[in-house]
Amino acid sequence: MSTPDNTRELNIPGFEGLSNFHWNWSPARLYECAIERGEGKVAKGGPLVVKTGKHTGRSATDKFVVRDEETENTVWWEGNASMTSAHFGALREDFAKHMKDMELFAADTFGGADLDHRLPVQIVTEFAWHGLFVHHLLRIPKGDDLTNFAPEFTIINLPSFRADPARHGTKSETVIAVNMSERLVLIGGTSYAGETKKSVFSILNYLLPEKRVMPMHCSVNVDNNDNAAVFFGLSGTGKTTLSANPDRTLIGDDEHGWSENGLFNFEGGCYAKMINLSEKAEPEIFATTKMWGTVLENVVMDEESRELDFNDNSLAENSRGAYGLSAIPNASLTGKCGQPNNIIMLTADAFGVLPPIARLTPSQAMYHFLSGYTAKVAGTEKGVTEPTATFSACFGAPFMPRHPVVYGELLRDLIAEHKVGCWLVNTGWTGGTYGVGSRMPIKATRAMLNAALDGSLNQAQFRMDKNFGFEVPVSIPGIDDALFDPRSTWADGNAYDAQAQKLVSMFIDNFAKFESHVTDDVKQAAPVKAA
Repeated sequence: MSTPDNTRELNIPGFEGLSNFHWNWSPARLYECAIERGEGKVAKGGPLVVKTGKHTGRSATDKFVVRDEETENTVWWEGNASMTSAHFGALREDFAKHMKDMELFAADTFGGADLDHRLPVQIVTEFAWHGLFVHHLLRIPKGDDLTNFAPEFTIINLPSFRADPARHGTKSETVIAVNMSERLVLIGGTSYAGETKKSVFSILNYLLPEKRVMPMHCSVNVDNNDNAAVFFGLSGTGKTTLSANPDRTLIGDDEHGWSENGLFNFEGGCYAKMINLSEKAEPEIFATTKMWGTVLENVVMDEESRELDFNDNSLAENSRGAYGLSAIPNASLTGKCGQPNNIIMLTADAFGVLPPIARLTPSQAMYHFLSGYTAKVAGTEKGVTEPTATFSACFGAPFMPRHPVVYGELLRDLIAEHKVGCWLVNTGWTGGTYGVGSRMPIKATRAMLNAALDGSLNQAQFRMDKNFGFEVPVSIPGIDDALFDPRSTWADGNAYDAQAQKLVSMFIDNFAKFESHVTDDVKQAAPVKAA
């Protein structure tokens, strides 16, 4: 064990006397230490390749929020598992004991680029490579910000810790416990680095709405005239691909806030999926896999040549790469821009029902934001082609501690206040369901988005969709008019009608849990069942 480089303590209750930390090490020192300790290996070009073991993604069933006076009436308990204060107290005590003789890495960081709303967070990690990950993904204070740093939250991540369900009230040996009162998050039993990043996101999602700041699971880009766009979308909808536009500056690819000052990135880097990554399709992301210091989780590497195989999913389907925003040529290092001009809600409708683009009112935007719809194709079982509807409130329900309606109402109000254009974009299927129809042409989708973002689409002629009630363009120059009338693309119009009504029913059934929490204007934004 090397000697800690200073004696600074955590200075939080329950961890008094601990000073075995390497504070605010540089990426180079963390990288070197990770190699020395055998935490990872160096791939061709210099990225650090690591394995996370059995947890190759978030362990959603092992996440808990402490239920106490602070959270009893503020946390959405239908969507968040609770832990008692007593169980957390035992967990805190055992974490402190476990840390006593360990060599640990600590970093002062900020969550959020907006100086009025950023959250100072100190993060303690057991692994040096986790420290490097934190340096990439969070915003690192410098100068006076570092000298005067005063943490408001602490996150401690110890993969070697094993929770005891009987003593700690957990479901397994893995735990992610969030205590809003003590401003403390304890993570144990998992090496997946994304748990730390998402813990910061969850904290901000809890704190910011009280300040009338909207936290969002989205990507953001902006043009040279400060014309900003927000992209919501679940996995597989094209959020990363469509927001990565060489003609626009990327503010961030995952987590943002919307304040009185405009849009701002919560993070200082990207955590991109690596599976099936190709240089042709995503050249900017691919380039980061050849850079010194990029952290690659569960990417298969040839031990001799040190070449990477992004098509090999034997370690994980959810292989990831972590790197700073400075690695992306057209990314904003300030992490900030003005108020949004447009909001894009992406869905990959594998039922072939939704139009390729539709204009939403603020109330309709809230309805579809709370619905968070996409559809996943089967593809894993031979002969099974029926899609499955997926609904995730706020396009990120697992990270939303408060009731989804809190975020939905704030979004609706901000849209109306700033007169933001809202669009539902279907990147899924046309001409039939998955297996019958074809995928929406990416060239057409980009053309529609460009028309929406530059404002020209607002001048088009629109029709009212009889099933969903939103406005759909009749035509856009350069795009086949038939795409805008999904029914006409089906060989059997009656089959389309039947499938459309099935999807309408799915939306209505899913939204039932929100009915008693929303105002009449949002209820009226629901799709309509045929008489």
